[in-house]
Amino acid sequence: MDLSAAETRVLGCLLEKQKTTPDTYPLSLNALRLACNQSTARDPVVDYDEAVIRDALHRLERRGYVRLASGAGSRAAKYRHLLAEALPMGDDEQAAMCVLMLRGAQTPGELKQRSERMHAFADLAAVAATLARLIERGLIERQERRPGHKEERYAQLLEGGERGADAAARAGPPAAGTLAAGLAREPQRSNGDAPGGEGLRAGGEDLRARVERLEREVAALRAAAGLPAIG
Repeated sequence: MDLSAAETRVLGCLLEKQKTTPDTYPLSLNALRLACNQSTARDPVVDYDEAVIRDALHRLERRGYVRLASGAGSRAAKYRHLLAEALPMGDDEQAAMCVLMLRGAQTPGELKQRSERMHAFADLAAVAATLARLIERGLIERQERRPGHKEERYAQLLEGGERGADAAARAGPPAAGTLAAGLAREPQRSNGDAPGGEGLRAGGEDLRARVERLEREVAALRAAAGLPAIG
């Protein structure tokens, strides 16, 4: 999706407030600004003005992720997200994505604790099952375990720019499905790119090895979550 940081924050806030304060949803521009600039449950903490929020809303509207929800007689324009139509997800997947969009990379334990107001995961196995599905869809990625930490962290892949680049630099191998999709978009090279085609063959062998390793990782994650094997 390659969203900007402001688009990600706006979309995450709309999703969060729909789940946690449905009586005040859809959100007015001012309510959305306050939600984006909260000093709690946000990483990083930002200070967006209405112009930034409005611009993010217009871009999200063009993408089909947000729409104006207020009627003709409404005193203030209000907005709602369209994730249910654009990216259909279950309540557990929406809760996990929302936390990742608003708080950055999280461990499974952090996701379970911080998503309780939106969805109560039964246990860490349920979190793992949700993460496995989101990885398969290419919506999140697993990051390398930090030194001194026992749990791996997961990050959303909706956002491009600096955070996306930083996440990619710290991330572990992508899911097999994501890598396969990337390979499908890779331009074809002729054997002339490397003398005798050796470079091309070596690269192909390396990519096959990576795909096999990624498939094993996804299978292990699904097994830990008690999910059936794929195919």
